[in-house]
Amino acid sequence: MLLPRLVLLAGSLALGACSSLGGLGRVPPSTAPVPSNEAVQAAQLTAMAASQQQLVQGSPAEQAEVLAAAKAAYEASRQGPALLRYALILAAPGHPGRDLEQAQRLLREALARPELLSPTERAIAVVDQQRIDGELRMKAENTRLVAEAQRDRERQRNATSTATVARRLQAEQEENARLRKALDEAQAKLDAIANIERSISDRPPANEGRNP
Repeated sequence: MLLPRLVLLAGSLALGACSSLGGLGRVPPSTAPVPSNEAVQAAQLTAMAASQQQLVQGSPAEQAEVLAAAKAAYEASRQGPALLRYALILAAPGHPGRDLEQAQRLLREALARPELLSPTERAIAVVDQQRIDGELRMKAENTRLVAEAQRDRERQRNATSTATVARRLQAEQEENARLRKALDEAQAKLDAIANIERSISDRPPANEGRNP
C-alpha cells in the first residue's frame, strides 16, 4: 500500500515540475497598475502638504532647501501645480523667505489659467488667495493705524510745545510789564527827588534881604 502512494506522489511532483519549467518560457503579462490622474493629483497634493509642514517645522537649512526646490520647479514651468506650490510655499508662515505680496501675485496667475489645475488645487488656490488678501488688508490697516498714532503723538508734542512756548511768552510779557512798572516807579521817585532838589536850589539864601 505504501509503494503505490509513493509512485503517485512522485508523479504529481513531476507533473508540477514540468508545469513550472514550461511556465519559464512564457513572459507573463504586465500587471503593474497605471496611475490615474486622480492618483497623480493626490500625490502632488501630498507633496505640497509635506513641503509646507517641513517649511514650518524644519530647521533653517531644511527651510532653505524646500524653498529652493519649489522655486526651481516654478522657474522650470511657471504654471500649473509648480506655480501653485511655489505660491503656497511663499505664503506659509514661520520661515524667513515668506513673501505675501509675491504669493498673492502668483496665486492670481495660477487662477488665471484654472484649466491647468485640478478642482482640488483650484479650491486650495482660491482659499489661500482669500486668506492672503485678508492678511494683507489687516497688515495695511495696521500700518495705517500705526502711522496715524505717530501723527497724533507728533501733533500732541507740537501742541505741548506750542503751549509751552505760549506760557513762556506770557511769563516774559508779565515780567516785562513788572519791570516796566518798577522802572516807571523808580523814574517817578527820581523825578520827585529832582523836583525837591530844584525847589531847594531855587530858594534864596537865609540871610538874603536882612540889614547888616
